[in-house]
Amino acid sequence: MARIAGVDLPNKAVKIALTYIYGIGNYSAAKICEQTAVNPDERLNNLSSEDLSKLREIIENNFKVEGRLRTEVGLNIKRLMDIGCYRGLRHRKGLPVRGQRTKTNARTRKGKKKTVAGKKK
Repeated sequence: MARIAGVDLPNKAVKIALTYIYGIGNYSAAKICEQTAVNPDERLNNLSSEDLSKLREIIENNFKVEGRLRTEVGLNIKRLMDIGCYRGLRHRKGLPVRGQRTKTNARTRKGKKKTVAGKKK
């Protein structure tokens, strides 16, 4: 198992394994492989130590990943809540932030349905 940016990467193709790092998706993984001249379909165990060090160097110097990125995202959300804007209020209430429909489709954000008993007439 290779360790890059504080994450133990699984023995998969390099382009897939890099996506296990928070802040690196498919596009970024492909660009990293292109910059380092590493075959994206090569298994992670089969890479030489030189290739791994190239990957580490590119990620450390050119990408904001893991702890730094999580901190920045958290501070951005905190700033929205502090200034009291609409998005900040939605974060505070635990509702969808980006305009999604809440009547039927917000179960991931709102959690399990809570049935409210109505008054009997």
